[in-house]
Amino acid sequence: MLILGIESSCDETAAAVLREGDFVLSNVIASQVAVHKKYGGVVPELASRHHIENIVPVVNASLQEAGVTQAQIDGIAVTQGPGLVGSLLVGVNYAKSLSFSWKRPLVAVNHLEGHIYSVPLELTRVERERGTQPAPWNDLFPALCLIVSGGHTSLYWVKSLSGGYDRDRFELVGRTRDDAAGEAFDKVAKLLHLGYPGGPIIDRLAKRGDSGAVCFPLSKISDGKLDFSFSGIKTAVLRYVQANLQQAVDEIRARRNEANFYDRLPQSVYDLIASFQKTAIDMLLDRTQRAAELRRPRSVLVSGGVACNSLLRGRFLEGFTKKGLPAYFPSPVLSTDNAAMIAAAGYPKLIAGTFADLNLNADVHLKLHD
Repeated sequence: MLILGIESSCDETAAAVLREGDFVLSNVIASQVAVHKKYGGVVPELASRHHIENIVPVVNASLQEAGVTQAQIDGIAVTQGPGLVGSLLVGVNYAKSLSFSWKRPLVAVNHLEGHIYSVPLELTRVERERGTQPAPWNDLFPALCLIVSGGHTSLYWVKSLSGGYDRDRFELVGRTRDDAAGEAFDKVAKLLHLGYPGGPIIDRLAKRGDSGAVCFPLSKISDGKLDFSFSGIKTAVLRYVQANLQQAVDEIRARRNEANFYDRLPQSVYDLIASFQKTAIDMLLDRTQRAAELRRPRSVLVSGGVACNSLLRGRFLEGFTKKGLPAYFPSPVLSTDNAAMIAAAGYPKLIAGTFADLNLNADVHLKLHD
């Protein structure tokens, strides 16, 4: 059975074809980073316009790369939400038009559920490349899954991904009270005039700094919940710059277009970047470890764009390995927004007959849990 996945929740237009829900035949992504770079973040109206331009060629390219025709597709999965309303509407409406014209069933997928599916999808891909039989996905569960990106920072208890579609298998354990982690990375990079997207830039430059040079406290959640908060660390960086590095940051802004710009920053800026990154990662690790102690999962899954961060991967692998608990990550292409994860999450719904009709609409605030 072949399923076509379509993803357009933010600024990536993506389409993928999967066989039997776990074999990736194609995974095509049209990025808009160059479009939004000069604004230091995603501009919703521009994102919508570029989705309209990209959606048809991206879907056609995914079919061509997979070596299949529309007649061979058995179903279509599309991201319903959460996300930017204009971006979501492009994907939802195009998926509905394909469902109608191709006479194929349509399934609606929560973007966050897709991120959860990206981890076992990656593990299956790796096992197939090794020539070994992939282990059943259910061996990973129950699991804690941290979804950490520019738009989301959520910690879910996932009971299972097998046995058909069941929304009750997801329980929200912790969430951000304000900024998402990836948003904090982008805003700190923008404050320092380092460019967009901020996450990869900070990850790279932090390796040149002393992460203990600036002491930023971890945020405290007074009610004892396992929630996250990144507005405090973002404000602390701003205050530190104003008190200690304003002249250096002004000089960085003036030299933004010079050759080898990133190689000639003041050491104090590298130190600030490293200290900020360490504190943000410490917060993610602290909450996830506390949740693991309470829930006793079989594994820890980390997905979303920030899951590409090298310090995060190293700290999580080291921290949970010491506790005898495996931690798994998708490859970068499956960590960031993509359609393969949407097709994988939509496949159980397709098998179970949980179809959407042509009245399907985008849902900006769509929840994964009850």
